[in-house]
Amino acid sequence: MPASPSTARVINDRLALRLLQQEGPLTAGQLKQLTGLSRPTVADLVERLTDAGLVAVVGESGEQRRGPNARLYGIVADRAHLAALDVRTQGVAVLVSDLLGGVLAEASVPIGGDTGTGPAVEQAVALVERAAKEAGAQRLHTVGIGAPGLIDPAGGELRDSSGLPEWHRRLVAALHERLPARVIVENETNLAALAEQREGVARDRDTFVLLWLGHGTGAAVVLDGALRRGASGGTGEIGFLPVPGTGTLPSATDCEGGFHSLAGASAIAELAGEHGLLTRGTDREPPAAGLVRGAVRSMASGAADAARAARFLAALADRLAIGAASVTAILDPGCVVLGGEIGQAGGDELAARVEERLKRMSPLPTEVRASALGGGAVLRGALLTARDGAQDELFARPAR
Repeated sequence: MPASPSTARVINDRLALRLLQQEGPLTAGQLKQLTGLSRPTVADLVERLTDAGLVAVVGESGEQRRGPNARLYGIVADRAHLAALDVRTQGVAVLVSDLLGGVLAEASVPIGGDTGTGPAVEQAVALVERAAKEAGAQRLHTVGIGAPGLIDPAGGELRDSSGLPEWHRRLVAALHERLPARVIVENETNLAALAEQREGVARDRDTFVLLWLGHGTGAAVVLDGALRRGASGGTGEIGFLPVPGTGTLPSATDCEGGFHSLAGASAIAELAGEHGLLTRGTDREPPAAGLVRGAVRSMASGAADAARAARFLAALADRLAIGAASVTAILDPGCVVLGGEIGQAGGDELAARVEERLKRMSPLPTEVRASALGGGAVLRGALLTARDGAQDELFARPAR
């Protein structure tokens, strides 16, 4: 059954907008060539999109030909403003962007563990409001949030998770109340995988697993280009994976004794101490990431502690390979990305060590790559999610 005229207009408009998003400003002639539509149809859709405020003339093509140059059409970036949040147990980071993802403002605020739920929520919401004001956004269209814990796959809400502060769950409701914006919540590790897939080291992979190595541990699974969340939203809760070498077993409310006890930030810092490495870190990365980065640098430079650094990295790779081997044995992803601040700090040196151990532990060929985005992947993933959501809504409106 052929599409109705109105349906065809929606399809054509969305196609043109996606091309303008991906390719940048285009002439009507270029849109005609890329879409395969007739010249009159392209002229009509350009007029519709311009009237809807989504497209505007942004310049001229500069082609050498007789007569005036062709007009260049581009998406109106300030048609909508977006916000992305990375919610951690220690604080919140936010950025505000335009419809195309251009960052207009960034800010962060630490939230101590002794901060009450109400004050913590107020600090976080006020941070978003200040960032939006700094960006010149009168209102936010869509807010993407990355948070630790389980996300209900049915309702998209952050579920009550043991060990996480109450203000995490209250923050989502407060943003709904204070901001006239659509709010999308996703697990932080899933967002990191999305960012690595779209902008990082997994751009050439349709199937991979991201192993999150930050304050805690987690995993995200991408199969055939799609993120897999599981029946309860818990796919990738690898911190609860029972592993050898911990002396106990995790429980339903506590991941101590699971993979978290081998690869969480505190466990890595303790392992470094056992190898005589001093605590390192900056305001921009946790101490465990600083220890791993310092060990890699010591080996590369031949520093006095290079031997200790090598032994530490070897022991860490042994631990990470246990979790990676468990995932690859079930999913056979062909690629594991070591994500988070610690995965990025380890770089190619740590990734190569984990890959070498996997080759000895599993018959399944698995490439191991170091994250290109580190801890910043969560914020980038939240922004990509917000941008996709806003564009899906706005790009569906123009046809009349």
